Amino acid sequence: MNQDEMREKILSLSQVQAQQERIINELIQSMIELNIDEFEETLENFIMARGIEKTITQIIFPFLEKIGILWITNHINPAQEHLVTNIIRQKLIVGIESTGSHFQSDKALLLFLPEGEHHELGLLFIYYLLKSRGVKVWYLGANVPLKDLSYVAEIKKPDFIYTHLTSVANNFNFDRFLQAVSIKLPASKVIVSGQLTQSYKKKLPSNVQVKTSLSEVMEYIAML
Repeated sequence: MNQDEMREKILSLSQVQAQQERIINELIQSMIELNIDEFEETLENFIMARGIEKTITQIIFPFLEKIGILWITNHINPAQEHLVTNIIRQKLIVGIESTGSHFQSDKALLLFLPEGEHHELGLLFIYYLLKSRGVKVWYLGANVPLKDLSYVAEIKKPDFIYTHLTSVANNFNFDRFLQAVSIKLPASKVIVSGQLTQSYKKKLPSNVQVKTSLSEVMEYIAML
């Protein structure tokens, strides 16, 4: 942006939005400079001031969206991403452990990432949102073979099985994955969100739904 565009952008933001934008930019700068202590301190200060849920929804998720864009344009090094995402992972786990809800949903979800997929920040974020709204969650985590997923699903009988795909291996075939999930879990309702869903145009298996944006995910969770 030139100076006039930057000024116009700043004036268009409310005070709260401007503060969030500033904090997110500080986190990006700390990440680029590998100033990990400063990165963690910025997050901790916001958590103390606003709480873990607002930190996750107002700071962490927009930050992850921004570094996703930076990743695509090769402006950051994978080492920079790994250092900060590990810190964020810790914060999400603390948030999951400490959150609760007065409202208890009668729904239960089984969360997993497919075999070869290890980027679990998005799935942990979903876990947090579900638990904070009183939904029962069984979290299998990353790198789960379909046979193991099928075994747990048969025993626990969740209302829905959920996966969030952020960044998969080069040899990952999304279409083949959806078909395999449908065959292995014919009696289960499967929800898939994440970047890969945005460009998928083929007909979905009858027991699979996709959520292509955060707003769709939030709307889905609110209805459980």
